[in-house]
Amino acid sequence: MNVAILGSGMAGLGAAYHLRHAGIQPVIYEMKPHYGGHTTSRVDPSGFVFDEGPHISFTKDARVRDLFAANVSGEYEVIHARVNNYWKGSWIKHPAQCNIYGLPTDLAVKILLGIVEAHHRDPGPIANYEDWLVASYGRPFAETFPMQYGRKYHTTDASNMSTDWLGPRLYRPSLEEVFAGALSPVTSEVHYITDFRYPRRGGFMSFLRPFAKASDIRLNHKVTRLDTKTRTLTFSNGATARYDQLVSSIPLPELLAVITDAPDDVRAAAGRLACSTCVIVTLGIDRADISEWHWTYFYDDDFCFSRISFPSMFSKENAPPGTGSIQAELYFSKKYKPLETAPESLVDRTIQDLRRCGLIRDTDRVLFRNVLVAPYANIIFDLERSAALRIVHGFLDDAGILYCGRYGEWGYQWTDEAFMSGERAAQQALDATTASA
Repeated sequence: MNVAILGSGMAGLGAAYHLRHAGIQPVIYEMKPHYGGHTTSRVDPSGFVFDEGPHISFTKDARVRDLFAANVSGEYEVIHARVNNYWKGSWIKHPAQCNIYGLPTDLAVKILLGIVEAHHRDPGPIANYEDWLVASYGRPFAETFPMQYGRKYHTTDASNMSTDWLGPRLYRPSLEEVFAGALSPVTSEVHYITDFRYPRRGGFMSFLRPFAKASDIRLNHKVTRLDTKTRTLTFSNGATARYDQLVSSIPLPELLAVITDAPDDVRAAAGRLACSTCVIVTLGIDRADISEWHWTYFYDDDFCFSRISFPSMFSKENAPPGTGSIQAELYFSKKYKPLETAPESLVDRTIQDLRRCGLIRDTDRVLFRNVLVAPYANIIFDLERSAALRIVHGFLDDAGILYCGRYGEWGYQWTDEAFMSGERAAQQALDATTASA
């Protein structure tokens, strides 16, 4: 069986891994000059190592955990996650809903009353994410924290989002937890991530390098034409390839744009699928003790970034001795908040905001700076997504094109989920071949 895989990120490598164990060596076509997709790690000559956003492994799937561990020969860090929030000059332990100690008294009282009322009120029908937040936490907390953060991170209002993506991502505390967190700064750990793993050296991509080395990956192969009738792929470098089964992990709008027989209504549906674009600013500082927290959520609109993390805290090999690193995420989207400035211009703004909150001191020297743009960052679960996705996936199902990963399934997938999504698509390819034999 001749299987072609589009994209060499987590999902594409997961599909290739599964097929190899079935005795089939697929060909992975990657448009970039390097493999890894969104999980790429970069090593700068200065000694700073950073990923394309804060990638960590906190999978509870023992098989995937063992696979990743074996890929780095057991050389990984196990880190107890410490997460906090920044709001109007205050540093608040995460999740904020059960850590409101230290907030202004009038606001804390409103939040407590709102949460108590929400616990004892019939929420009625939940039509969107805003309804869910108000029903879960009361309106004072919902408007102050998650709705505000959501506008920065998702680039659209909570009233324009569904609840399909939530899962365990937002904790719903008991009233006992809420009141304990209002009266004391010492609270239990209830974040969905308690401990995580990270490779000791080489960045997050080290977890995947053996998968890539065992794969047949054709770099600089951007697909420009896909003929489903002849099952032929054409690439921007002039190469062509035929396939018996096709597994795609590339973004659905990009995929539909190159399929020759895609109907107009399906292309239009793909155009309604929204995702964020992330400008990722990474900085190296001549001081290692930048923060005690692994990542921080920023709520205020006058801070350009939504979240920051510290790669040097994931592994000491991620920065030269005596230095530290900060990575900031700034979110935009074509549909709701277009990026209308040069990404490089956001580096100085990021440094300025990090100085304002005190993470970079006046005496610190910035030793390293880098800016990356991820055109496809997070899926936006707006109210158009579900109907548009049914149309797109329905067409691909009829065309016999398998899809996987965050951008193929167009869902909110963590790294292990994307890998297993690729495995599932590979199994579908095997099943389809068996059925037609």
